[in-house]
Amino acid sequence: MNKVWQVNQYTRWSALIRPLSVALGATLLSACQMLDDDGMFRDRGNDYQLASELPVIAVPEGADNQALGELYVIAEIPDTSLLLEETVGAPRPQPLSGNLLDEEVKIQSLGGKRWVLTNRAPSEVWPRIRSLLNRNSLPTAYADAASGVLETVWLELKDDEVYKHRFQFRIEPGVQLDSTEVAIVHMRVVKGMEPGAWPLQSDDDEREKAMANMLASELAGDQSSGTVSLLAQSIGGESKVEIVTPKQASPFLLLKLDYDRSWASVGYATGRDGFLLVDQDRSEGVFYVHYGEPDEEEEEGFFASMFKGDKVEQRLSVTYLIRLIRGEKGTEVRVVGAEQQLLERTEALRLLKKIRANLS
Repeated sequence: MNKVWQVNQYTRWSALIRPLSVALGATLLSACQMLDDDGMFRDRGNDYQLASELPVIAVPEGADNQALGELYVIAEIPDTSLLLEETVGAPRPQPLSGNLLDEEVKIQSLGGKRWVLTNRAPSEVWPRIRSLLNRNSLPTAYADAASGVLETVWLELKDDEVYKHRFQFRIEPGVQLDSTEVAIVHMRVVKGMEPGAWPLQSDDDEREKAMANMLASELAGDQSSGTVSLLAQSIGGESKVEIVTPKQASPFLLLKLDYDRSWASVGYATGRDGFLLVDQDRSEGVFYVHYGEPDEEEEEGFFASMFKGDKVEQRLSVTYLIRLIRGEKGTEVRVVGAEQQLLERTEALRLLKKIRANLS
């Protein structure tokens, strides 16, 4: 009887141990596969580079292929990108302009136009303006995040018994990275009359100016700067500035602005971040500049001070020409040498990026 019991117990233990042994063996086998010849865990971080692109599955004519969409779409590399063959490893990031580090709000004007400028992305400015308008009893009657347009309801002001008023706010990307411009248009109509289309310029410039001052003051003192609108990620349209890098030509900046605004914006950049404006010719569309890296400015010693006059003359020598050209899509900004010779591709791109970071 004891022998029969022992046999049964052995059979039961064998039945339990056998699948455990198989599972343990499979685990050890997979673990061994993770080890390389040196016995260390293999780094699989670059395995994606060995992957190949397979053709899309072809379905019979007339069949529905909606369910066969690509799960991981390979993005196209735009023509504006530039890959430098001599670059080893990840390239160093471009330094940010100093006026992008702290939040700034200011009012700018040019050619009869006025706008509020802040160095925050449009997707962040959009919800803040909506909140500010509601807090100041200026509810919105129309909001279109795609075009970046906000319009208030008709307002009856205490100091005006004749007209009713409303305001339009157009929120667009600024010329600097992650900046926003807010243009304001004021419209008025006699009470009881039907309004027409929005005017190109404000009906009352003083009321537009007062609204711009109020908005700038409120944005500067607003503490809700962390709010971002997911519906307004592409608010106001595409970027106004683009670095274009043709494969067979020199790179250039494309400013999608009118020529007067482009001239003023580039002129502002020629006095910052190592640039020194020597001369300019508006009729020819050329800025004559001297450029020196900021770390090249060393403290003067005794002998250097003896030749201070020569140093100043050297600093004022023209090293580059920044040329503005009217194009079909906007204003092209190109950089050439002092003798109007073409620059190496990497040098031209480096200078254009510095100009790009300091546009206003």
